[in-house]
Amino acid sequence: MLWALKSLVIDRLSIARIAASLASSWHAVNYAVLDAGQQLLINDPSRFDGVQVIGVDEHCWRHTGHGSHYVTVIIDLTPIRDGTGPSRLLDMVPGRSKKVFKTWLDDQTKAFRDEIKVVAMDGFTGFKTAAAEELPEAVAVIDPFHVVALAGDALDRARQRVQRETLGHRGRSGDPLYRARRTLRTGAGLLTERQHHRLEKVFTSDDHVEVEATWSIYQKIVAAYRNPSRLEGKKQLQEVIASLSRGVPKRLTELVSLGRTFKRRATDILAYFDRPGTSNGPTEAINGRLEHLRGTALGFRNLTNYITRALLDTGGFRPLLHPHLR
Repeated sequence: MLWALKSLVIDRLSIARIAASLASSWHAVNYAVLDAGQQLLINDPSRFDGVQVIGVDEHCWRHTGHGSHYVTVIIDLTPIRDGTGPSRLLDMVPGRSKKVFKTWLDDQTKAFRDEIKVVAMDGFTGFKTAAAEELPEAVAVIDPFHVVALAGDALDRARQRVQRETLGHRGRSGDPLYRARRTLRTGAGLLTERQHHRLEKVFTSDDHVEVEATWSIYQKIVAAYRNPSRLEGKKQLQEVIASLSRGVPKRLTELVSLGRTFKRRATDILAYFDRPGTSNGPTEAINGRLEHLRGTALGFRNLTNYITRALLDTGGFRPLLHPHLR
């Protein structure tokens, strides 16, 4: 059975492939392998040792059927901060709420909670509140991925609103704003000459001035994170947050809403620049790995099995089963 477990964790073979190699049934192999993985790897309490930086995010574990489709994933980001290895999945719990994350933290040992120094998260207030209550000494950090995503969403909403107001319908292939939708989300420093001309043509119209204003803020946020100097990048983002906190015309509803969020979470957003290596980006990478896992398995119907498979796939167990990977 150790061979089967190694095939699942190291080679990332499907249960069907392993069962075929063993000339056994899928159900028998699935039960035996997952049970072995639970006993030998997942239930080892030492895997929580040394965790100082965690990331928390939601994850959609299935896209069809009834019931909740979301779980909360908790990631160990300590190796990323220390430069010692990749991030790893610590746990996955059903639901996505303050209560879910708070309960998980409360279920851990006091020694574990006392070790946590940083919690990387998105803009969801529930995660922030849960961390503040259970980890009062830890610093909350909203990572660049989610900050840029918030600004990008505001840009998309502004483009869609102006599209409807000026042309009376949703974007179509021949509409200038719709054709520029991907170009608008591209960093200014990465634009090709053709994309520059496309944006110039879009912004020439007075009807699109609100889109241009929102695009300008989006680009300033991207530029702040791309600044090689963390100190300068922090100053740039502080200026953006300050500008959004005062004097934004009410007509720019998307920027008004973004400004409220940034003002409320300014400390958490700016904390990123003081803690190198603290990003929830690796959490998104693990979400991508889990999407691949679901594809390999042709989907999951049982959440308990999915959590076990997810932990075995992205829980950082490969070096334990294959010492040469250390």
